[in-house]
Formats: sequence, structure tokens, C-alpha cells
Amino acid sequence: MITRYRCNACGNLTRFDVVETTSIRSFHHYTVGGELSIEEPEVIATTIESVTCRWCGHGRDVEVLNESE
Repeated sequence: MITRYRCNACGNLTRFDVVETTSIRSFHHYTVGGELSIEEPEVIATTIESVTCRWCGHGRDVEVLNESE
């Protein structure tokens, strides 16, 4: 699912800085020589911390769009 945003202050629909925190569980496999291979990544949780409009520079009036918009 893709989240779309709109800045109601300036009308921007295309450029946003999004800060998110993601928790991932994965299997770390090290070779005998110490090289790391990360396998089976699974996203456990994602939290959007902030969304800022790139055009007007603030996030005070940014909203999440519904699928129909």
C-alpha cells in the first residue's frame, strides 16, 4: 500500500520529506571469514514520525489522501 500526501498550505502533491522508523527482524549469517549475509528480512512495525512539505517547508497542514483522491 502506498501512502499519498497533500499539503493544504501550498497544494503540493509530489514532494515530501518523510521520517519513519521501521523495525525489521532478519537472520544474520556470518561466514567463518566474518562476511555478513542478511537473509529473510521481515518488517514488524513501521511508524511515520513526521511529514514535511518540500515546497513550503513545513508539515503543519499535510494530510494523508484517501485512495479515491
